[in-house]
Amino acid sequence: MEKRMVEFILVTMLLLTYSPLTIGSQGLSRDHSVAVEQKILTTTQAVVLGIVEGLTEYLPVSSTGHLLLAEKILGIGEDPDQSPGQRERAKEAVDAYTICIQAGAILAVLWLYFGRVKQILRGVVGMDAAGRRLLLNVTAGFLPAAFLGLLFNKVIKTYLFGPWPVVVAWLLGGLAIVVVSRRQRTQSPGENPGNRLDDLTWRMALIIGFAQCIAMWPGVSRSLVTIVGGLLVGLTMEAAVEFSFLLGVVTLGAATAYDTLQHGSLMLQTFDHFSLIVGVVVAFIAAVISVKWMVRYLSRHGLEIFGYYRVLIAAATTFLLATQLI
Repeated sequence: MEKRMVEFILVTMLLLTYSPLTIGSQGLSRDHSVAVEQKILTTTQAVVLGIVEGLTEYLPVSSTGHLLLAEKILGIGEDPDQSPGQRERAKEAVDAYTICIQAGAILAVLWLYFGRVKQILRGVVGMDAAGRRLLLNVTAGFLPAAFLGLLFNKVIKTYLFGPWPVVVAWLLGGLAIVVVSRRQRTQSPGENPGNRLDDLTWRMALIIGFAQCIAMWPGVSRSLVTIVGGLLVGLTMEAAVEFSFLLGVVTLGAATAYDTLQHGSLMLQTFDHFSLIVGVVVAFIAAVISVKWMVRYLSRHGLEIFGYYRVLIAAATTFLLATQLI
């Protein structure tokens, strides 16, 4: 246990040394051209956003959708006294903040699946053939989202980062989960229970990667589509969940780095460093709890309950928006 702790700390220190948060801080010291009135995020708001991010990042319910809803309920970045330009910059800063605190969820998976991460690192230096195959598969799964994300990032943020697109995604995704889960219950179990993670090929990983692109629509859930994609290519539930987590580390890490490079200076001018640290730490703790529970639950019960949850939250949010309560 002590050896694992030391290894984890060393890798974490290495990641933090070159992390996008560090890049963002350096960018702030070089760029003072963006003038935004500093509005410190309260500790309570930072804790709430951290909890929402950590609990929902790896659950098939969409962390982005829940964060957008939480921001609206808390009134973050919606100061009526600001000019339209200031509100737009404030929204960019808030969006960057919620993406940056994903670092906590990333560290949670690195901690819980450090054995797999270590295997990949050994594969990089040619010491583990299975680790090298896993690295190839994670890379193949990451590339489609990386390409399309860079291509459509501005379009997605302009037209889809709002409550109504999220509601639509919650509802359709929830109904799809319920229908698929019920059909699976009526089917007789096959002789082959599914493939292990070590049996995954790069072609199967690429299919999962294209499925992940659907989650660029906020509210769809990256976790949901990658788990379902894994099941469709023949993985067991356990293997599909594990690959979804590992793929998420790379995908979320790249998204965090890219968004911080784009808006890190603005974010750190708008919110203080303490709020950022609180959000990351709380997200880490919440994600550890969420991932441990999710793995146990899905191995016994499947995805159906998350379908009902998505339909319920879509209905509740529709009511709140229609009555202008939020």
